Amino acid sequence: MAVTFCNAPSSELVINWHMTEACNFRCRYCYSKWQAGAGKELIHSPERSAAMLTEIARHFSPDNRRNQARLGMQWDSVRLSLAGGEPLLYSREVVGVVALARSLGFEVSLITNGSRLTQPLMAELAPQLSVLGLSLDSAMASTNREIGRADKHERVLSLSNLAAIVESGRRLNPDLRMKLNTVVNSLNFTEDMSQAIRQLAPDKWKVLRMLPTITSDLSIADHEFAEFVGRHQQLGGIMAAEDNNDMIESYIMIDPHGRFFQNALNGNGYRYSKEILAVGAETAFRQICWQAEKFQSRYHSKPSENFA
Repeated sequence: MAVTFCNAPSSELVINWHMTEACNFRCRYCYSKWQAGAGKELIHSPERSAAMLTEIARHFSPDNRRNQARLGMQWDSVRLSLAGGEPLLYSREVVGVVALARSLGFEVSLITNGSRLTQPLMAELAPQLSVLGLSLDSAMASTNREIGRADKHERVLSLSNLAAIVESGRRLNPDLRMKLNTVVNSLNFTEDMSQAIRQLAPDKWKVLRMLPTITSDLSIADHEFAEFVGRHQQLGGIMAAEDNNDMIESYIMIDPHGRFFQNALNGNGYRYSKEILAVGAETAFRQICWQAEKFQSRYHSKPSENFA
């Protein structure tokens, strides 16, 4: 495994578990397409999910100083970030995983497209979450439909409803941090999203350039990404822009079948470790590349950017 050593400590290690490939949207640039693994996705087996999370908690424990030295950084806590696909298609399973992860010592965050986030579900999840992440690519219904951010009935997210649900979560958990993720692509790079961002009032707005991992559909040029970022400089206090190179080998990611994965060297698809439950977390993690320096670069700029 390629590791770049760095001296500055990071207080939190973030591990992203993409729980399912299933989604009720059909985004044309979607990254969430993985090679089939053995058996069903772990989300459908509480026993295997628990075993995988227990192994991850053991291996990446802050008390495992040998592992910290090997990876070239230090951390005081571990956050499990649950993503998809759309994880809230399996809302009851997610609630169970969140409770289990908390019992294992993880902080927990959830990334969702917001379409299945209801007031009752927020009431269950908000007290247990450190970070709620929402995917928002456009404030315009027509653009969202063209991107594919609509369900099979062409329904798109209501920003006003989403804002009300988010506000209820913040009342339930004043420490809940909220971030928005926007993938800048050929259909939205000319848009001014300032009003929508202010309406949702995130603690962080992550602006990601469309990464042509699975498809190059909707990819954009350097100057187009720069144009979008520049248009929103007034939101620079919360905006964190990530170009393609910033994303590669900078995330710790687990696929729905319990394998570590990273972008393939040729930019086409992903490369995978063996299943964590088959070989253990240490062996599996050695089979992929991850750069501690890239990971750490997210945590040493503005305070508002101090979570991924």
